[in-house]
Amino acid sequence: MIGFEGRVAIVTGAGAGIGRCHALGLAARGAKVIVNDFNDPDTVVAEIRDAGGQAMSCHADVSDVAAVNATMQRAVAEWGRIDIVVNNAGILRDKTFAKMPLEDMRLVLDVHLIGSVNVTNSAWQHMREQGYGRVLFTSSSSGLYGNFGQANYGAAKAAMVGLMNVLHLEGERYDIRVNCLAPTATTQMTADLLSPEAAEVLAPETITPGVLWLVSEDAPSKMIMGAGGGSFTEIRITETRGITLPLDALTPEAVAAAAAAIRNPEGAAPVHSAFEQTNTFAERAIAMRAARSKTA
Repeated sequence: MIGFEGRVAIVTGAGAGIGRCHALGLAARGAKVIVNDFNDPDTVVAEIRDAGGQAMSCHADVSDVAAVNATMQRAVAEWGRIDIVVNNAGILRDKTFAKMPLEDMRLVLDVHLIGSVNVTNSAWQHMREQGYGRVLFTSSSSGLYGNFGQANYGAAKAAMVGLMNVLHLEGERYDIRVNCLAPTATTQMTADLLSPEAAEVLAPETITPGVLWLVSEDAPSKMIMGAGGGSFTEIRITETRGITLPLDALTPEAVAAAAAAIRNPEGAAPVHSAFEQTNTFAERAIAMRAARSKTA
């Protein structure tokens, strides 16, 4: 059984929708929950307390680092630790890139990306000191695959994957595990975009079981989980085997001629760190130079 007794969690954007379900799910399995929402966290806090759980409200705007830090300090003072961060808060300001005011780009980046950075950073040192932490970032298919009219949202959501990749490496020695969720559900942000039948099956509570696993004691790390309607997938970023051109034949025409081989998905595999790619490319170039010198 997955349980969270003795654990303290913060869920952002938890006043309604997906975040509410995450907060209730954590509390139902024993976690003390900081319910963050810029509008109304109090209703969810009351739900948790009425069910016998422990929760506290946080009205902070996640893009306000001082307010976030104050909440985290209050939680640690009262409950002694912070174990789980679920970054869920978000907004939409959809417009085509040609018509999008830069203010809307900055606002969406501030809430999704900077907000996630603020909350995670505020908890990070506590997690390092206690030798335990679980962090979940909320990405989106809009960032991973693209969605018309969502340049700001897509950019922010794709950034979650880069943040996860680095924090996975930096948190590994402290048993801090970091994952991403790419959910699809009926929420205030998507209600007008779904058919009635799709809206019915894509309920927010169908996602939370995956979240509870991703922040559990036996969670993986560096996983991107797709979730919605009871379906769960792993989204992977892989790199093809590609080709190596000799240094004396490096031309754009040679690259174009090899495009099919470069893009061939056979044998594609995940790359575990930036320097793994660097070392692979260096080794191939050295091997190619050695082979060319033998035939010269």
